[in-house]
Amino acid sequence: MWLIIGISLRLANLTAKPPWTDEFSTLVFSLGNTFLSVPLDEAIAPDILLSPLQLNAAASVGDVIHNLVTQDTHPPLYFVLAYQWMKLFKSEGGLVSLFAARSLPALIGAASIPCVYVLGKVAFRSPLVGHLAAAMMAVSPYAIFLAQEARHYSLAALWVTASLTCLVIATRHIQNRTPLPIWVGVSWVAINALGLATHYFFSLTLCTEVVVLIFLAWLQLQTSRKFSLLFSPQWRRIYAVIIGTFVAGLIWLPIFLENRNRSNLTEWIQGSRVGLDWFSPIFQALGTLIAMISLLPVESSQVLVVIPSGLVMLIFFIWAVPILLRGIKIQLQHAESRIMIQVFMAVVSSAIALFFIFTYFLGIDLTRGARYNFVYFPAIVVLLGASLAVCWHPPKEWKARENGIKSIGRWGINGKKAVMLIWLMGFFSAVTVFCNLGYQKYYRPDLFVQLIQQISPMPVLIATTHKTYVHTGEMMGVAREFKLTNSPQKPLFLLAHQDKDPNTSTIALENTLNKLPRPFDLWLVNFHAPVAETVKTCVISDTKSLSRVNGYEYKLYHCQQS
Repeated sequence: MWLIIGISLRLANLTAKPPWTDEFSTLVFSLGNTFLSVPLDEAIAPDILLSPLQLNAAASVGDVIHNLVTQDTHPPLYFVLAYQWMKLFKSEGGLVSLFAARSLPALIGAASIPCVYVLGKVAFRSPLVGHLAAAMMAVSPYAIFLAQEARHYSLAALWVTASLTCLVIATRHIQNRTPLPIWVGVSWVAINALGLATHYFFSLTLCTEVVVLIFLAWLQLQTSRKFSLLFSPQWRRIYAVIIGTFVAGLIWLPIFLENRNRSNLTEWIQGSRVGLDWFSPIFQALGTLIAMISLLPVESSQVLVVIPSGLVMLIFFIWAVPILLRGIKIQLQHAESRIMIQVFMAVVSSAIALFFIFTYFLGIDLTRGARYNFVYFPAIVVLLGASLAVCWHPPKEWKARENGIKSIGRWGINGKKAVMLIWLMGFFSAVTVFCNLGYQKYYRPDLFVQLIQQISPMPVLIATTHKTYVHTGEMMGVAREFKLTNSPQKPLFLLAHQDKDPNTSTIALENTLNKLPRPFDLWLVNFHAPVAETVKTCVISDTKSLSRVNGYEYKLYHCQQS
């Protein structure tokens, strides 16, 4: 039942939201294509800009891996899977199918539901914990967000779930002082290798697992006072898993170091720390944690929607958080579940600590990318399932009488009703996400194209400054909307390249404008360079009254005949 609900939510409105730049990189590289085929510093037609999105029968898996390793910053496993998957679907208007690209992570995300059931059941030896964890994974707004993007994060989260399952099994064997079965050790190494081949940040999960193992070793030394136990058979097999995982990670080390030469692709997470910017990572991290459980339409452009949504979420958390914390506290009081609660809490707390170390000490603000929290998200879901299991069958000492009604918290709501309300909040939050009212897309080319069509009846040149393929993707989104809507308007695009000197983009714009016949409308979009002299001969339009569009900062010039 949870799987059916989860699949339905992940496939709902799957193609309603336009793809954004990161998704375009998935589409292009998974086809075995490259952004290098798009001409720079000259006016090009939409079809030329979109050519990397065309199915390429001549491309091979080797092309996918080569292009990704030499031009991107991610390992290739997911892209190879997407290459095989997207070949099963027909093109849409000559372009790769967006449904094909997004359905793969959607299905992988749905697969995490039975997997987290297994993790919860194995960890707490309780089918109830497994069921409640699966139920929350099915409707988690954060899980829906990951699953509905043509990216590799849902697959990475799946490997995190599998790796944590192996960690749980290892914890049991360390407790019982029995050797870890060889098949579990081999599976653990294989899962970790696949995780590293999917996303380099999977290594953060591995770091949290090392923290847990150090914690378990410390507990064992506290009880036995024998250092020889750290060299016993059960620990030797754990060390073998660590060594095997380390060797698997070394394969990617040269490629990872080479990626440092493409740091311009990750500039967006290298944020400054001036004034109140010091506090923004804290609120960003807290916002992501909240949205793993509940996310109503607080991102809506309508104040009448935002305020009630925010109030409902606030009231919900004032009521739910004490209940969930008390559930965790009661689980800690039972010897059978205490160690597992400690394990998952160690995973979550150490992962969050790593995020803040990267942010405040290394200058890499990982909290800006909500999707990176996949490294500990399954642990949050299992902790939630463990707490809700206590709500479902609350102990006698927890039950209080309010107006003659047995309740576990405020307002006289009993345990089962509390679980249902928390799950329903997750369900409505999932609806919020797939309706693009939560975790909204950073780029809205559909709205930008509608604006151009309303304002510019004459020929159009859309110009932007170009540093990396990210900026190519911004314009691809616009060109794709023009093509799929069968618009009679065929704008030209200029990707004015620049490395360190912004004036190179200015020169490219100047040369292009001098070659185009007038009249035409010039849209400078995300154009970060001095304005060319030729542009000053055009009449700038007052765009203050026009609507803002996510991802597209624009200026409009009407270039009339001289």
